[in-house]
Amino acid sequence: MAARWRRGTRERRRGRRLGSILLVLLLTGCVAGAGWLFWPTSAPPPETPTGDGADEPVAAAPQYVPSNDPPAAPLAPLPLDETCEGSAPPGAAQANADSLNTMSWAPFGRQEVGWTIYAPRIGAELATACGPGTTRFAAALAGWQAGHRLAPTGVLDGATFDVMKTRWTLARPFAAINARGECPNAPAQSGLSAARSDEVYGSKPAYLRPGALDAYRRLVEAARKDGVVSARDPRVLTIFSSFRDPAADAARCARDNNCQGVSRTICSAHRTGLAIDLFVAAAPGYGPDSSTDDNRRFMARSDVYRWLVVNAGRFGFVNYVFEPWHWEWTGEPPLPGVPISSLPQEGSQPLDQGAPAPQPGQKASPSKTHEVR
Repeated sequence: MAARWRRGTRERRRGRRLGSILLVLLLTGCVAGAGWLFWPTSAPPPETPTGDGADEPVAAAPQYVPSNDPPAAPLAPLPLDETCEGSAPPGAAQANADSLNTMSWAPFGRQEVGWTIYAPRIGAELATACGPGTTRFAAALAGWQAGHRLAPTGVLDGATFDVMKTRWTLARPFAAINARGECPNAPAQSGLSAARSDEVYGSKPAYLRPGALDAYRRLVEAARKDGVVSARDPRVLTIFSSFRDPAADAARCARDNNCQGVSRTICSAHRTGLAIDLFVAAAPGYGPDSSTDDNRRFMARSDVYRWLVVNAGRFGFVNYVFEPWHWEWTGEPPLPGVPISSLPQEGSQPLDQGAPAPQPGQKASPSKTHEVR
């Protein structure tokens, strides 16, 4: 009897000690959790864009940040009937997975590393949501290449991307007009409609042709129903640039010398009243219209951009793929225009032909390939 009583006493003591230890661990975890929740972040606040192309990142020395998506990760929600296995050329899927973050190229005239930025748009072109490192993606790419008289390797390369880029460019009526050497005229501002204050990023007014503004509102409502727009970030899909007066654009081109054709051009799509720049996302320290690769890569990984790539066409919008935020409405044609050669040319001289280099903080790209936005 005494032995059983002593054993019971020892067991009760051990139980009390164990309970004390668990209580200390629980309190420690609560304190640490509270510290994690309320500890101030060191990331700088997002830069407020000017909405007219003069935006640049806050960070003084941006560095390359690779994609955090595994090569096999889906580019969009997979349809129930799609699997990511396919009959692809041998080694093609692995080659795409390897080059996704390492390929050195200049698809828009300036050097880039990897093609993560363009992967969502390429996937949409191939009609697959499967990631670039899957055999389904490689098989779809090989089929696309064969259909466009390219070697059906199933591997993304510069020649394949150039054909895709041409298709995407000519799908923009404004760009197709530019390709003929013309620049559409601007509508009278009295005929434009003003966006509401809750539709605008910051305090700068936004004006669009009435049909474009109506299509934008229908797009946002669809995104809200799909959960892409919500109260968690009211900035999403707000407008930070819309109609821009051609005379003001020409003055800025002359002043900043940054209208060589990638980030800005002497004939901007914003003159039509059909083009909008939307808040998609912004990497820490960058504005939502910074064209640095780190920022564009951050946007390309966002659910907002990937939703737009799949759905914006239903509302008549097409994207200038170099800028995830820039969209043009195709529901009405641009106004008849004038020869581009008749426009003021100041600020459009190629930077590699002796023109003065832009000052730090100005958006310029030494492009050898003419692009229009």
